[in-house]
Amino acid sequence: MQILGIDLGFGFTKATNGERSLVVKSVIGEATDRHFGGPMPEARLGDDHLHLEMEDRGIFAGDLAERQSSLRSFTLDQDRFLADSAKVLALAVASEIAEPDTPINLVTGLPISSFRAKADELARLLRDRHSFTVIDADGKRHRTVLEISDVRVIPQPFGSMYDMVLDDAGKVGDRQLLQQKIGIVDIGFQTSDLTVSDRGTFLERASQSTETGVGRAFATIAGKIREKSGVTVELYRLYEGMEEGRIKIRGDSFDLSRLIEHVMTQLATDIASDANRLWADEWDMDAIVITGGGGAVLAPYLAPLLSGRVLPVETGRDARLNNVRGFRKFGVQTWGVPTAQPEAAASPAENADGPTRQVAVPY
Repeated sequence: MQILGIDLGFGFTKATNGERSLVVKSVIGEATDRHFGGPMPEARLGDDHLHLEMEDRGIFAGDLAERQSSLRSFTLDQDRFLADSAKVLALAVASEIAEPDTPINLVTGLPISSFRAKADELARLLRDRHSFTVIDADGKRHRTVLEISDVRVIPQPFGSMYDMVLDDAGKVGDRQLLQQKIGIVDIGFQTSDLTVSDRGTFLERASQSTETGVGRAFATIAGKIREKSGVTVELYRLYEGMEEGRIKIRGDSFDLSRLIEHVMTQLATDIASDANRLWADEWDMDAIVITGGGGAVLAPYLAPLLSGRVLPVETGRDARLNNVRGFRKFGVQTWGVPTAQPEAAASPAENADGPTRQVAVPY
C-alpha cells in the first residue's frame, strides 16, 4: 500500500508521495503528433511531460498541453472541472510518482463551498482500477495500471493545518500549535477558503469559501492587456507575467507592476473584509495563518489588514504544496505508514522535506 496526496486546484494540480512532489498547471489538451523534436534536449529539463492515452483518447496535461495542444481545457467551474479534468489530472500526476503494482490510498480535497455536495462524487471518480498508457518524452509507450483502493476527501484548507501539526509519520509534531485556536486563510486560484481550528477541532460556523481567489486578479489584468493590445491572454498563460511584473505581446513589453500592485491590494482588501466579518466573534484566536498558492503572493498585502496576529509565511517552501503535504500526512495518520515506500526521484517541482493523537475532522 502506498499513500498519495493530490490537490486538484483550478490553477495548479499538486501531488506528493512523501518523497517526491509535483506541481503542474491544471490544463489538459488534445494530444498532437509530434514530428519534430527540439534541437536542444537540455531545454526540456524541468518541464513536465504528461502524455496519456485513455479511453481511445490522446491527452496532454500541464505545460505540455499549454505548449502543444490546439484544443485546450482550463475551467473555473467546479462541475465542469470534476466532469472533464479532475480524473485526468489526478491520474497524470499519479503516474509520475506512484508505483504501478502497489495499491494506492489517496487523500484529496475540495473547497469548503463544494465539499459536502461533491466529496462523494470525487471519491467515486477516483476510486477504481485505472488502466491507461503513458507516453514518455522519447515516445516510448508504457502500459500503466493504477489501483486506487481508498479515497478520503477533506476540505482543502485542513491540509495546511495537518501540514503544520503532523510530522511525516502522521504523529503530532507541534503540540503547542495543536492546542491553539488558529484561523486559516487558504487562497487558491478560484476561491479563498476561511476556516478555524480550535484545539484540533474545525469550526464549521467560522468556515466558508469566497469567490476571491487570485484568478480574479488575473482576470482583471487580462482585461487591461486586452484593452491595450487587443490580445486576449488566457489566464493560465499569465503566471510568468505576474511573477516577472511584465509581459511581452507581439514583441512589445507591457509593464504590469503598478497594475499588479493595485489589483492585489484590492483583492487583499476584499478577502480581509470577508475574514474579519466572519471571525468577528472569534476574538480569542491565537493566530492567523495565510496559506495556499495565492497566499504567498498575497500575504504582504493581506497580513496588515487582518484583525489578529498573523504568523509569517514560511520562506524557502513552495506554499502551493502546503495543503497536499498535509493531505498525505493525514493519510499516513489514517492508514498507517505505507508498507512499501516509493523510491525518491528528482522532481521538476520540489522535494518534500510519542503516541499518535488523532486530529479531529468534522464530517
